[in-house]
Amino acid sequence: MTATLPGSLAQVSGRMATTRLLLIASSVGLCLAALLSLSIGATGITLTAVPRIAWAFLSGHRDGDIAREQLVLLDIRLPRLLLGVFVGASLAVAGAMLQGMFRNPLADPGLIGVSSGAALAAVTTIAFGNSLAGPWIGTFGPYALPVAAFVGGFATTLLLMATVSRQGSLSLGPLLLAGIAIAALNTALIGLIAFASDDRELRDLTLWMLGSLSGASWTKVWAVAPFAVFLAVAAPRLIRGLNGLLLGEAEAFHLGVNLERTKRAIVIVASAGVGAAVAVAGILGFVGIVVPHVVRLLAGPDHRVVVPASALLGGRVVVLADIFARMLVRPGELPLGVMLALIGAPIFLHMIVKSRMASI
Repeated sequence: MTATLPGSLAQVSGRMATTRLLLIASSVGLCLAALLSLSIGATGITLTAVPRIAWAFLSGHRDGDIAREQLVLLDIRLPRLLLGVFVGASLAVAGAMLQGMFRNPLADPGLIGVSSGAALAAVTTIAFGNSLAGPWIGTFGPYALPVAAFVGGFATTLLLMATVSRQGSLSLGPLLLAGIAIAALNTALIGLIAFASDDRELRDLTLWMLGSLSGASWTKVWAVAPFAVFLAVAAPRLIRGLNGLLLGEAEAFHLGVNLERTKRAIVIVASAGVGAAVAVAGILGFVGIVVPHVVRLLAGPDHRVVVPASALLGGRVVVLADIFARMLVRPGELPLGVMLALIGAPIFLHMIVKSRMASI
């Protein structure tokens, strides 16, 4: 005689099984995407070169071919892979947290103006590199652009919080509206700068804003490493507050959630991740809105699952998109932002149509 579980208990058991499967599949998928990223490239060098590189390093014997393989795998592809994982995970986790805070699946990291603020600072650096931004470039050298992007994103966050904060309270409605207004203002200023730029500057502006990982280096990896650690430490601490906010602010307060501290922390953590991602890769769309939405459809709204699964799936999506961007028009390279839009837009439209059909 077989025992049968009550309906509710069976649903919980099924949801837990789905959750475990999703986390395992996301982890395995990210590992496979990483192997593909290291194996595929215009040079024809694959992972089979790893044993030769390791032996040459241990034995101290390196010829021209080994040095070339080491340069491609360790100094070009590996930093690019790590940056792709960081950018995808940061954007996806930021999107998941903002969607949870606003209780809106359409909330996006760019919605609060951080991406546009970072873009405005980067565009200003590119356009005025020979004039107003000359001292900045002289101070930071080749890192002037990513540093400017991060400072711009962080300054936008401070402006946003100062605008909507009232007596220590941070209301979600004004926060959302102020973010949209600041993003529109930043976009208008970017348009004015682009209008006044010459052909060379306009080309540089366009290429940066379309997004790319082509400038990946170990210096950039170490630059974003503190932000990766910060996200890994801070995001799990916000999960309880995010789950409480899903029920509404009043319910979250009665559950013991410190609402103002939680909302401020979510905005700061999301802004730090998005600002660092934009600084090293430019503006990339759809990751922050599509990836958390897909995770919620598969595993439900519990942020104990949504946050880590979004990080894994976001990293995987960006790495795979970067592979396609490198290989479709080789030896050239498509902008990563274009590739993500080509992948993300049809998926998002399909989800919308499917959800509408299910509600009929």
